[in-house]
Amino acid sequence: MDRDYDLIVIGRWIVATCRPYLARTVAVAVVVGTVLFAINQLDVVLEGRATSVTWLKVALTYLVPFLVSNYGILAASRGRRPAGQRADCAGAPPETLGR
Repeated sequence: MDRDYDLIVIGRWIVATCRPYLARTVAVAVVVGTVLFAINQLDVVLEGRATSVTWLKVALTYLVPFLVSNYGILAASRGRRPAGQRADCAGAPPETLGR
């Protein structure tokens, strides 16, 4: 693979795992995942009919919004940094840096 491409991908993941962004994506996953869980699997779980497949679906119900939210941050961070700027928390609100 191209070394520059690898550095871009690593830089984007650094941005996505920056504390303010990670907190936001986890919050989105919890809220959206909980709503989707209530709609799709809550009745099965409450009735005690949950199988391992049901619990796999529950995990995916939370994982998908987390990944989509991270993808949104990665897409938004694309091209936002001037050439040569480090990828660490680029675009994060200044008051959240250093926490």
